[in-house]
Amino acid sequence: MTGGFVDPRLSINQATIKYADLATALRVTAEAGVQAIGLWREPVQEVGLATAAKMLTDSGLRFTTHCRSGFFTMPEGPARRASIDDNKVAIDEAATLAAAGAEGSTAILVLVAGGLPEGDRDVVGARSRVRDAIGELAPYAKSAGVTLAIEPLHPMYASDRCVVSTLGQALDIAADFEPEVVGATVDTFHIWWDPDVLNQIARAGREGRIATYQVCDWKTPLPADVLLSRHYPGDGVIDFASLTRAVIETGYDRDIEVEIFNEEIWATDPLTAVQRTAAGFAGAVSPHLGSALPR
Repeated sequence: MTGGFVDPRLSINQATIKYADLATALRVTAEAGVQAIGLWREPVQEVGLATAAKMLTDSGLRFTTHCRSGFFTMPEGPARRASIDDNKVAIDEAATLAAAGAEGSTAILVLVAGGLPEGDRDVVGARSRVRDAIGELAPYAKSAGVTLAIEPLHPMYASDRCVVSTLGQALDIAADFEPEVVGATVDTFHIWWDPDVLNQIARAGREGRIATYQVCDWKTPLPADVLLSRHYPGDGVIDFASLTRAVIETGYDRDIEVEIFNEEIWATDPLTAVQRTAAGFAGAVSPHLGSALPR
C-alpha cells in the first residue's frame, strides 16, 4: 500500500509497530508521511535516553506521548516506593523527548493505574491509592513541565491492569490537581461502550483535562489474550464520528494517536502497518476533524 492521504494530525503510537526498534519506528513513520509519533519507554531505554532524543530530533517528527507509567495500586512498602521512583524517571524521559521533538511536541506521560494487588478485593481502596500516588507525583511533573494523563481502561482489565475503568473515574481523580499537570487519556477502545461517554468527554473539555486522544477499533470475537484485541480504525464497531466530534467540540487541537495491540498487525512489515494505519485513520477519523490542524 503506497500513497493516499495522510492526515497531518495522525500520530503513530509505537505500540502499533511493537516489534520495530526505535530507529525503524522513526524511519517508517516518517517514510509513510506521518508527522508525529508516541514512544514507549522500553525501546527508548534500549538505546539510552540521550541517544533516543537525538534520534527523535533527527527524524523531524513531533513527539506526542510517552507510554507508559503508573502501576501504583499496591499498599505502602518497598514495591510502591520503587514504582513512585520509576514514575519520576518516566516523567524525566517525557520532558527530554518532548524537548527533542519537532515544533508542536507535547510532554505527556500516559498513566495506567494498575490492577488489584494479589489477594486484594478492595477496588475502591486501590483507586484511592492511585489518587495518592498521583498526589506525590504531581509536583514533580509540574516542575518538569509534564502532563500526567490518566488512562481509563475497559473494565475487563480492572482486576489485573487498571482499576480506573471510565473517563468519569479518571476525571474524578484528576479533579484535585491543576489541568495542565493531571489530565486524562481519551482512548476509543476503552470507553466507546460507556453510556455516559459523550457527557464525560464534554466534562473533560470544560475542565481542560483531555491530554491526548487515542483511537483504534473494537471487533469481536476477542482473542484469548484480550490485551491484543485492538484493530485498525474502521475495521470494527466503534462510532468514531460521535466520539471524535465530541472531542473536537471541546477545542482539542492536538495530534491524535493510533495505538494498536494486535499480534497479526505486529507481524506485518512495519512500513505497511503504518500505511494501513494512515489509511484507516483517513477513512474513519479524518472526516470528523473539521479543518483544524495540530497546533
